[in-house]
Amino acid sequence: MAEPGNGPLSGVRVVELAGIGPGPFAAMLLADLGADVVRVDRPGGAGLGIDPAYDITNRNKRSVLVDLKSPDGVAQALELVERADVLVEGYRPGVAERLGVGPEQCLARNPRLVYGRMTGWGQEGPLADTAGHDIGYIAITGALGMIGPPDGPPAVPANLVGDYAGGSLYLVIGVLAALQHARTEGGKGQVVDAAIVDGTAHLTAMIHGMLAAGGWQDRRGANLLDGGTPFYGAYETADGGHMAVGALEKRFYGEFIRLLGIEEEAPSRDDLAAWGELRTVIAARFKTRTREEWTAVFQESDACVAPVLSLREAPAHPHLAARGTFVEHGGITQPAPAPRFSHTPGAVRRPPALPGADTEEIARDWQAPGLLALLPAAPAPPAAPAPPAGPSRTEQKDTAG
Repeated sequence: MAEPGNGPLSGVRVVELAGIGPGPFAAMLLADLGADVVRVDRPGGAGLGIDPAYDITNRNKRSVLVDLKSPDGVAQALELVERADVLVEGYRPGVAERLGVGPEQCLARNPRLVYGRMTGWGQEGPLADTAGHDIGYIAITGALGMIGPPDGPPAVPANLVGDYAGGSLYLVIGVLAALQHARTEGGKGQVVDAAIVDGTAHLTAMIHGMLAAGGWQDRRGANLLDGGTPFYGAYETADGGHMAVGALEKRFYGEFIRLLGIEEEAPSRDDLAAWGELRTVIAARFKTRTREEWTAVFQESDACVAPVLSLREAPAHPHLAARGTFVEHGGITQPAPAPRFSHTPGAVRRPPALPGADTEEIARDWQAPGLLALLPAAPAPPAAPAPPAGPSRTEQKDTAG
């Protein structure tokens, strides 16, 4: 059963209609914070294509298997909705309504429900009904165009900027704000429309301010924070590794060039015309040692320099190891819940939910007996063996004779 008392959202019930990408990640965040998340999985799976036992975005959740294309399945989902505080879905606009689990149907059953909708384009607009992925969402918001070298195509930042930063995190913010409203006097449930294009655009707020003030050029690799400056970027080392440099402030920059050993030859950072030369000097110096050697040089300094680590290397970094930024649970190394709370810490309590594995437990905990119809019928007990028959008349006669 769900473990009580873990995280500040302990006691909050969430129904997640299974999908892939930002919706499951948002529901994982709520689960990490202590919410009791029930994932309504579909027959045949959600389409991610990996073994569900390794899908970390489904940790700390429980699962029921429901066919929302059948009337019985819709009734079972609505039974959960009646008992929930939050619902999360990531279908295309109109799909939930056609299935019978849209906002109108769900809020009619539970007026205090927070109905969280996760889409790329949003619920309306010319592109609302079209397919899309992270790269397209961040492309039209200007975010993708900011990332990468000035003399090449934009660099693709996996799906971190759109799906998770502009999508999942904004959905969670919206859900928590709406939940607070629903629980105040006179409050009620409502729909949270979290569109990745909206969230990603919102992430660029500071840049738009700098652009308006003339402090940002509308092109890649020409600005303070996009690699345009030689003291904010990544440099290759002798062994093919890289070091990340973020020595923006002058006092940190002074520490940087001192430890790098280029104080005498580096041109002034204030001479923009010499930035090309400065970049060349920095790059040449970094190529003289390995990543490990430079890491030791800059260790615990204020030069704002760090090694660029791979996903497999990151958990072993001394700082992250000391903080427990990564944990191992069920044989899987994974990021620990974040952020941290002094009185109600979150934790990885359960491994990734396997589709349909928790039906009986959820039916009991949520007092939703309709879910029990999802369980396969128990096999009939084997018939008791018949007592051995007595000898026939012939056998009796033969035995006697």
